[in-house]
Amino acid sequence: MASRCVFIKNAAGALSIRPLTRHTHSCLSSELKPEYDAVIIGGGHNGLVAAAYLQKAGVKTAVLERRHVLGGAAVTEEIIPGFKFSRASYLLSLLRPQIYRDLELKKHGLKIYFRNTYSYTPLLEDSVMGKPPRSLTLGINKSENLEQISQFSKRDAKVYLEYEALLDHFVNSIDPLIDSIPVDTAALTQGSLIKRIRALKTLKPIMKTGLHLGQYIPHFYEIITAPAAKILHRWFESEPLKATLATDAVIGAMISPQTPGSGYVLLHHVMGELEGHRAAWGYVEGGMGSVSMSIAKAAASHGASIFTEKPVDHILVGNNGKTNGVVLQDGTEVRSKLVLSNATAKVTFLQLTPQDALPDDFIRGISKIDYTSPVTKINVAVDRLPNFLATPQKEGTKSLPHHQTSIHLNCEDISVIDKAYEDASSGIPSERPMIEMCIPSALDPTIAPSGCHVISMFTQYTPYALADGRKWDDKERNDYADRVFECVEQYAPGFKASVIGRDILTPPDLERIFGLTGGNIFHGAMSLDQLFLVRPLPSYANYRSPIKGLYLCGSGAHPGGGVMGSAGRNAALVAFADLKTL
Repeated sequence: MASRCVFIKNAAGALSIRPLTRHTHSCLSSELKPEYDAVIIGGGHNGLVAAAYLQKAGVKTAVLERRHVLGGAAVTEEIIPGFKFSRASYLLSLLRPQIYRDLELKKHGLKIYFRNTYSYTPLLEDSVMGKPPRSLTLGINKSENLEQISQFSKRDAKVYLEYEALLDHFVNSIDPLIDSIPVDTAALTQGSLIKRIRALKTLKPIMKTGLHLGQYIPHFYEIITAPAAKILHRWFESEPLKATLATDAVIGAMISPQTPGSGYVLLHHVMGELEGHRAAWGYVEGGMGSVSMSIAKAAASHGASIFTEKPVDHILVGNNGKTNGVVLQDGTEVRSKLVLSNATAKVTFLQLTPQDALPDDFIRGISKIDYTSPVTKINVAVDRLPNFLATPQKEGTKSLPHHQTSIHLNCEDISVIDKAYEDASSGIPSERPMIEMCIPSALDPTIAPSGCHVISMFTQYTPYALADGRKWDDKERNDYADRVFECVEQYAPGFKASVIGRDILTPPDLERIFGLTGGNIFHGAMSLDQLFLVRPLPSYANYRSPIKGLYLCGSGAHPGGGVMGSAGRNAALVAFADLKTL
C-alpha cells in the first residue's frame, strides 16, 4: 500500500486503492526565512509544544514538518471522502494540564468529548436460557462497575475500588516527575561547585515523590518492576477483569502481561487527566489532528512560523561543536542557534546528525535503543454501527454507551493475550490478536457522513519482520486485516458487510509514514532500562546532546510516549535556559 492510499470497497464489493485527500492548515506560514533563533524538526505535538513555549518566551522559532499535514502521529486525515480518521494516535488523556492551560488550547479550538463508559469487553460464549453472552462494562459510575464485576466475582467487586485507589495514589505521587527535567547526574558528579548546587534542585521532584509515596514505596517498587499479570492475579480472580486491565499494561509494547516491568506500562496509561477529570480518556472533535492544530494555533498566535513539506536532510554542526541550523532536502539552509528534534533519537542522531560530530560511545548507545513494536493500526469506514451479540441493538443507528468506549476483543483471558504475544515473537502475526476498537464518531458527529462511522482498531501483536524472510506487502497486510475482521465478526456478526474501506498500517508502515522507528508509537520501548534517567541514554536525559544547541524534544526523551507534550515543554525550557550561553 502506498503511503497516501487506502483500500476502498468498490461497487462489486472488492477492495480497490484510492489516493488520500489532502487538506491545508490556516496556521501555516508562507515564507521560510534564512535564519531563526530556533528550528524545530518535526511538526508532531511535542515539536509544536516546544515551538509554542519558545516563541512565547520571545525566541523566534520555525517548525519544519516533512509531511503535507501537521501533527506527526497525532493527526487527522480524510483517507476516505467524508471520513476523517485519527490515523495513528486515537484517544486523548495524557496531555499535561499545565500545557492545556498555558497554551489556552480550548481557546484555540480544542474540544473534547468525554466518555462516561470507558471500557467494554464482550465475551465469546454460548447463550444460556436465551440470554446473550456476558460482557464487562466499566465507566465512571462506581456502583455500576461493582455490579458489572460481580457477574464474574463478588470478591473482585469488593477489592476493585481499593485497587483503583492504590493506582491513583501512585499516579499522584509520580506526577511531579512527569513535568520535571530529570536529575542532571553529570552536573551533580562532575560539574563545578556552582553547577552542583544548581543540580541539587533537580532532586526536588524525586524527594517529593518519595515523600508522597511514604509507606507505599515497596508496593510502588513492585508495580513498576513486576509483571502486570502477577499483580493482577494477586488482586483479582476473574479472567475477563484481569485481561481487560492487562490491556493497559501491554498496549503499544512488544511485551506480554507476564513480562517484568509491564506493570509500569499499565501505570503510564492511567496517569492522564482531562479538564480536571483524573484518568479520563476522551475523543477530540475533528480527530486527534485537532489537538496538534490547537497547539499549532497557539504557537502561531505568538509568532511562530510553521511549515509543512519541508523535510530536513541534515543538521549543521560547526567546528566549535555547536549546531548552526539545518539543511533541507532541497538544499535550503536555515540557520539557528537552537535545533530541537521531534524525531526519534535514532533518526535525529544516526541519520540527521554528522557522525563525526558525535562521540563513538554515544553513537553505540543510540544504536542499541529498543524500538520493537507490536502494533498494526487499522482505520475502517463503515455504513453502520457494529451490533455485538453480548449487547444486541435494536434496529436503528443510535449509538449505545458501549459503542462510545474502548471495546476490547479477544480479551476474555490473559492467556489469550499471552498466546498472541508468543505468535509475534516467532515472526508470525497473532492468530487471535488483541484488539482495541474505538468508534469516535459515536460521540463526534463531525468526522463521518450521517449514518456512517469511523472505527479505529489498535491491534497487536504483529512483528516488524515476518518469519521466513517474508515482507509486509499488500497480500500480507490484507491477510492480517481479514483475520482481524474475522475476529470482530465473531463478536458482531455483519461487521464485515458494513465495511466501506480500510487503511492498514503495519509496523513498517508506521515507520515509513510517521517516522516512528521500528513502528514504535512511543519513540522507543517504555521499559525500565529506557525510562527517566536513561531516556534516551544515561547522562542525556535532560534533553541535551553532545552537540551544544541540539536537543531531543520528542517522545524518545523523558517522560516517554503518548500525547503528553511534556517532552516538548521540558526541552523548550532547557533550550531557553541555555540560549544565553550559546
